[in-house]
Amino acid sequence: MVILGIDPGFSITGYSILKKEKGKTLVIDYGYLKMKSKDHLSIRTGIFYKFFKKKIEKFNITDLALETPFLGKNAQTFLKLGYLRGILYLLSDLNSLKIFEFSPREVKISVTGFGGATKDQVALMILSMFPKLNEFGKIEKQDVTDAIAVSICGIWKKNQTEILNKI
Repeated sequence: MVILGIDPGFSITGYSILKKEKGKTLVIDYGYLKMKSKDHLSIRTGIFYKFFKKKIEKFNITDLALETPFLGKNAQTFLKLGYLRGILYLLSDLNSLKIFEFSPREVKISVTGFGGATKDQVALMILSMFPKLNEFGKIEKQDVTDAIAVSICGIWKKNQTEILNKI
């Protein structure tokens, strides 16, 4: 299992790629895609598509996990995030990937045990789970630790599904 976890955003999208093998979970890639807010929406969606298409192909992704947006104060932002989700659904279909979706609250509960956890608390838990991440340099964007948390949720969900299917 190789899972791509994504915390979508039109300015910054965090991502992580985790591999589950022999009972261990390994972080094989992580980072963020930063797009210029002055670029037209069509340019940014193209950049987003090409970036994640390359990641899926390079790492032989088998599953995709993403954080669902919540409707906050800005309906336009919520709508635009729908474009990015549409791209991820298209990439999933084109590459026969299984999609797992999690609300921000589900991610926080899974990783910290508390649905109201802050981004700092999520980041602390991720760094405690994967202490070697500190060797790769400081993770500057919390979008990255959020994406790793989303990937972890995807791995746990798939494991849970496999166990239930065996029963």
